[in-house]
Amino acid sequence: MSWTTAADVIAATCFLLGAGLALVAAIGVLRLPDLLSRMHAATKPQVLGLLLVLAGLGFRLRDPSSIGILLLIALFALVTSPVANHMVGRASFRAGQVDRDRLIVDELSEVLPTIKEPRGAP
Repeated sequence: MSWTTAADVIAATCFLLGAGLALVAAIGVLRLPDLLSRMHAATKPQVLGLLLVLAGLGFRLRDPSSIGILLLIALFALVTSPVANHMVGRASFRAGQVDRDRLIVDELSEVLPTIKEPRGAP
């Protein structure tokens, strides 16, 4: 088996696994009961699926400049996804959209009244 054939098989495997994880994320968003569980399902498998698809593209394209761009995309996805997820979760908690009965540990309720954060647009 040549290197190009093996790389194409690895790429196809990465594409299928990435698509499967995106499907799992979509099903989780539809089926899970509360907001925080849905956010978890929307971010964790989706980011891993994106990384697998990017890896598959890297094996398929085999061009150093394309691989550099794919690495930048992966880096930005890994940096922005947790921050965005945290901000959406915090905003939904403050807005009362979180079912507090489902929480095992609730550290934010005790601290939230003492935090002086800007709320909304000026």
